[in-house]
Amino acid sequence: MSSRDLLRDLLTAAGPSGYETDPARVWREYCRGFATEVASDNVGSSHARVPGTSGGPSLAVVGHIDEIGLHVTHIDDEGYLRFGGVGGWDPAVLVGQRIRLQTREGPLVGVIGRKPIHLLKEDDRKKVPELKHLHIDIGAVSGDEARQRVRIGDVGVIDGEPVELPNRRVSSRALDNRIGCHVAAETARLVAEAGGAPGDVIAVAAAQEETGFGGSRTSAYGLRPDLAIAVDVTFATDQPGIELGEMTKHGLGAGPVIARGTTLHPRIFELLYEAAEQEGVEFTVESLGRRTGTDADAIYVSRAGIPTGLVSVPLRYMHSPVEMVSLHDLEATARLIAAFARRLEPGMSFER
Repeated sequence: MSSRDLLRDLLTAAGPSGYETDPARVWREYCRGFATEVASDNVGSSHARVPGTSGGPSLAVVGHIDEIGLHVTHIDDEGYLRFGGVGGWDPAVLVGQRIRLQTREGPLVGVIGRKPIHLLKEDDRKKVPELKHLHIDIGAVSGDEARQRVRIGDVGVIDGEPVELPNRRVSSRALDNRIGCHVAAETARLVAEAGGAPGDVIAVAAAQEETGFGGSRTSAYGLRPDLAIAVDVTFATDQPGIELGEMTKHGLGAGPVIARGTTLHPRIFELLYEAAEQEGVEFTVESLGRRTGTDADAIYVSRAGIPTGLVSVPLRYMHSPVEMVSLHDLEATARLIAAFARRLEPGMSFER
């Protein structure tokens, strides 16, 4: 499987939080091509290890394999499904979408409906729709038929294929954060092809980030890395309506975004910064005053504390069916973290 095939297969596999089995299987299969140890755990997270060569600190590179989705909460007597969100949705982007439900009998397609605009009162036309006013229509003619096909708690995702656009850009659901897992795997592959790093490099595809960081918390505890870098997405600022000031400028194609913040280890930031400069990797920096909203928040407080960094990929239209990234940024992010890993010599201190 090529790197390009990995990205396509990760994006087409359905895997909302708690149900990441299919994309995790794709990820592990790819990692078996270069890693000496590939495994999964009871939470649903997976890891792939490239052994170190000289006793340097071990590094976990963590992306989350889950995506936002929907779950069925009620089936009415007319056969319509009511639903809630798995992770955070803007309900406005769900109206009119096709949904792929994971049922006991396999995938089932439905559509999200809403009262037609012609029948909405003038005031209601101006309001943002709420999830409770939407429904999934699977074509059932009765509640009994719908209940035979779907059970309460069945989950689903937007049903759509990735789209390749000009200038090496890709649009798809689940880019948040299958691309983090893609970068983690590619980082480990680059290290393996270069003959290894001083310490173990452990790529991690963590489960359940969108609903509470469960996979990163348990993986950090179980794998016991000396250091960690979380790989996630951040808001691209080159779309209409984004104001700079509180946010740093980083558009598509600007390369990885290295974060600084109170919960992130300053030594890791400096090493990432130096590696980017020395490797000629274009990058930007963002500053975070409190929590990061990523797996880094769970990792850095694992056990007695794990020095943790955060590298993000700029992404447009976050938490929508048409998220967009630049393939250039994915490749540059993997090159940066691989270069960082190769600089982790034995005996380095990360004491603050």
